[in-house]
Amino acid sequence: MFRIVVLCTLFVIVHSQVTSVSQCVVNPADLPIHQYVHGCLTPPCLLPQGQDIVVDVVFRAPHTIRRMRTLAKALITIFGSTTEINYPLGNNEVTCNFLTNTYCPVLAGEVVQYTLKMFIETWFPADFPVTVEFRVVDDKEDAIWCIRVPISVIASTAARENKINSTAIAED
Repeated sequence: MFRIVVLCTLFVIVHSQVTSVSQCVVNPADLPIHQYVHGCLTPPCLLPQGQDIVVDVVFRAPHTIRRMRTLAKALITIFGSTTEINYPLGNNEVTCNFLTNTYCPVLAGEVVQYTLKMFIETWFPADFPVTVEFRVVDDKEDAIWCIRVPISVIASTAARENKINSTAIAED
């Protein structure tokens, strides 16, 4: 009985905040059961430079999965032409290390909770709209799920303060 109460509570908490996303175009795959980009319900998500974007994802394993990798691709459109840029996730690419309710191997049909993190580099241009596709693949490179999220990187607090200070000094 206690287990059912815990699972129901977890279900309500997880489903209380959902970020609107769309299916991937570059690498089409199923959408997960649930996704929430921290601090963003309706894209474009405003993400500060020098911080992690954190995405909580719930998905059902389509088959037994021994290893998973998370891949990110930024899609930048300039003058009507879209450029795809693979965005390295470093250690965050190892999906199995960030499962929150289970561990690998994941069994077929198992509902998995995962926390994805991607660092927004300070060199990434601020106030520039970008679409990011996050995709999780198994050890055979078959897509397990994929989400497409419009974002806009905003200047970090330190960068904004430097800009304000530079402007004040220039005006003196």
